[in-house]
Amino acid sequence: MALLIRNIRTLVLAHPGSLSPLRGDAMDRIPLVDGAYLLVRHGKFEAFGQETPEALAELRSRYTIGEEIDAQGGLVLPSWCDAHTHTVFAGSREQEFVDRMQGLSYQQIAERGGGILNSARRLRDASEDELFHAARERVLDAIRMGTGAIEIKSGYGLDEASELKMLRVIRRLRDHFPIPVRSTFLGAHAVPAEFQGDRSAYLKFLTDTLFPKVADEGLADFCDIFCEQGYFTADETFQYLSKARAFGMRPKVHAEQLTRSGGILAGIKVGAISVDHLEYANDEDIKALADSTTIPVLLPGAQLFLGLPAPPARAMITAGNAVALATDFNPGSSPSSNMNLMVSLACILYKMTPREAICAATINAAAAMGIQDTHGSIGIGKVANFFVTSPLESVEAFPYFFGQPLIRQCFINGRTLSSLNI
Repeated sequence: MALLIRNIRTLVLAHPGSLSPLRGDAMDRIPLVDGAYLLVRHGKFEAFGQETPEALAELRSRYTIGEEIDAQGGLVLPSWCDAHTHTVFAGSREQEFVDRMQGLSYQQIAERGGGILNSARRLRDASEDELFHAARERVLDAIRMGTGAIEIKSGYGLDEASELKMLRVIRRLRDHFPIPVRSTFLGAHAVPAEFQGDRSAYLKFLTDTLFPKVADEGLADFCDIFCEQGYFTADETFQYLSKARAFGMRPKVHAEQLTRSGGILAGIKVGAISVDHLEYANDEDIKALADSTTIPVLLPGAQLFLGLPAPPARAMITAGNAVALATDFNPGSSPSSNMNLMVSLACILYKMTPREAICAATINAAAAMGIQDTHGSIGIGKVANFFVTSPLESVEAFPYFFGQPLIRQCFINGRTLSSLNI
């Protein structure tokens, strides 16, 4: 039985063969089909094209159509791929939000015991079940807003028991949800109180004690580190992630968020799949990224929430990079899992075109998670994670109506959310 979506105003990122991450000006030339139909079968994209009476007649003669849905002139887009989140956490940090409104910086709040260490204290006291049930609701919220693949980091435990607890929660989320859930070990998110003043000892603890345990249980796809002044240096980043590779974890880097730290260049050197944040990236970084396969992931939610300068998105695209977007959903600096908002913010704050921003949140973000062969676009044979919008005149209208609830129906593996037991 097949599912037929018809009367589609524009089918976005639809293609018959493979599709690599789009770089540079190609990001503004995403494949579009106006006046389209889409056929889904066995949870995969089976066929698409321009809707004509002849095309529909051929489909109905060739396939057993179990359900037809009238898109009523809405857009159909591949589900968002959220390539950077901290979805597993215990409690919110709205007091720090108030502190920033009263003039304190992110660094000043951290120096007072807030920030990452605040989340670590709370997470250590939470049970695995408590963390799982809270995170399950957050992931479900993200799916309802169009997300069809998600990366989730540890990094709020900062000790052996709590980091492993977080990673096991992420594994439970992966087993529970019918979408890709990619796990990242971020033990090097900050130096915990037990190791204050001895950063090298903490890194040695992570590499010698936790790397083997994470690898033995298969708990992480990636390994990340916060390369930043007051946290970890570029040299430490390279050495740490080189060891992570030996344990089967692909490198990622939090880089150039609060200052220029050298994280981008260290990430490229170690073969990172992505480097993320990048507010303080410079021309040298941008050129090095363009000459590499590392994906620059921009996080407009955190940049807006913290009042940071905008990353040089336009310069990155002009240089030929495959820019991606993500939410950075976390309790301290980006308490939103709304990828629709991130796409709009990328247009408003970074001057990305709507098509560039959509590309960055789909196929390019999928590449930052290593799932571009199965997700991130409406390619024949790919997993049918997609959504239908309200009637819209153009692709550009979607980010233009920022903050509006434009998604009418979401599909995961070709099925409506209401039909899934999640």
